[in-house]
Amino acid sequence: MKNLILASMIAVSALSVGGCAVTSGQSSVGQYVDDATISTRVKARFAEDPGVSAMRLQVETMNGVVQLSGFATTQAERDRAAQIARAVPDVKEVRNNIIVRGS
Repeated sequence: MKNLILASMIAVSALSVGGCAVTSGQSSVGQYVDDATISTRVKARFAEDPGVSAMRLQVETMNGVVQLSGFATTQAERDRAAQIARAVPDVKEVRNNIIVRGS
């Protein structure tokens, strides 16, 4: 099931990168693609980790700064998500805005 979710996320991310314009704050199309790649890698690692729900957490990246949002069921899940994001290549900073809310 996780492999199906992972494959779906990668496919959607790859399709969405092709037709997007550079957003405010990003210096180039290349930076936009790099940011999309970082977000995809973070989400893929979430999908691979049994302690983190890739479905409840959102990832946005701008200029290498990853912002995490959504809901975790425990503080440990929130902390693990940030740890995973920090370990992704080219991540400059992680802003963890995940809210802990019981299941």
